[in-house]
This record gives sequence, structure tokens and C-alpha cells, in this order.
Amino acid sequence: MKNHLHSEDAAKPVASYSQAVRAGELVFVSGCIPLNPATGELVADSIENATAQSLANVKGILNGAGLGLENIVKASVFMINSDDYMGMDQVYASTLPKPYPAREAIFVAGLPKGAIVEISVIAKVN
Repeated sequence: MKNHLHSEDAAKPVASYSQAVRAGELVFVSGCIPLNPATGELVADSIENATAQSLANVKGILNGAGLGLENIVKASVFMINSDDYMGMDQVYASTLPKPYPAREAIFVAGLPKGAIVEISVIAKVN
């Protein structure tokens, strides 16, 4: 059985998908681009600010499910510019608690709405 999750503390989906789905002890959070949930505006002035907003959206979704960043077991980070890796990693490392979850960084030709970063995660319910 699966449950679809939604939080007002994160940006609304920009297409036909759920913010997150819980299946058993796992919560799969869809890719979060850096949309400010209050304004609907895309944060794209720097990779650091964009990463912070994407992670804030992830956190909002997890909080809505009764979880936190410490529950993340796997993260996927998509970026359009490989030169942004260090800036993304600096914000990621200062936001997520240690020990860090497993992660990959993937460089792509484009992301929804012209975003420069998108982050999806899998979290485990305690």
C-alpha cells in the first residue's frame, strides 16, 4: 500500500506527480527544484541559494510526513553545470546532518522551469 503525501511548506508540483509517496517504511520525495513556496518564484541567482531552497522544499515535505533530514538514506542531485558542484556540496554539507546519506550528482542538459538544481531523496521512517 502507498500513501501520497503533500505539504504546504514546499513548492507545489509543477507537473503530474506527488510531492512524495510513502511505501512501507520508505518515503520517496520527488525532485525538488528551487521554487519558493510562498511566492512561486524560482531561486536561480546562485547555486548556493538554489540548493538551499531545494533542500528547504525537501525538508518541508519530510516534515509534513513527520520526518526530518536525518531520515534521508539516499539523495540524488541534478545540476545543469558541473562547475556548480562545489557550491552545491558546500550548502548540502552544511544543511544535512552527519552521517551523510548515500548520494549521486548527475549533470543534465536542462531541468523543469529553467532550474539550475533539483534534489530528490528517499527517507526511512524510524
